[in-house]
Amino acid sequence: MENKDFLLILFPILTAILSSYLTYFFAIKSKQKEAMLKFKEEKYTNLIIALQGFVGSTVSTQKKKLFFEEHYKSWLYSTDEVVKNINDLIASVENGKTPDPLEGRKLIGNIILAMRKDLLGSTSLMNVDFRYIDIID
Repeated sequence: MENKDFLLILFPILTAILSSYLTYFFAIKSKQKEAMLKFKEEKYTNLIIALQGFVGSTVSTQKKKLFFEEHYKSWLYSTDEVVKNINDLIASVENGKTPDPLEGRKLIGNIILAMRKDLLGSTSLMNVDFRYIDIID
């Protein structure tokens, strides 16, 4: 058997192995990315719900505690931008300060916007586009 014949047999086999590996590799990466996005979406949802404890007439110590529990966990998965925006909100209420309601809504809008960018990649919305509505029982 000549080298040419050997290569004609070996090349398709190597190509098939390589393409199978690449297909597997990219499928696994895609599933990992999808799972991470789902995880982040779920965790960000919990943070957003707990944010209700910071502004408007729904301010609540219980919701703030829940928010801080979720916030501490978020250090493991949130982008730097999300963490920094949350820290800005926390700084506005430290030492019992009551933030201006408009400023509080702006800070929360910044957090929501950073989460959107993390999940979607980009967005044309701005922090003022997030409308916080108080629901009073």
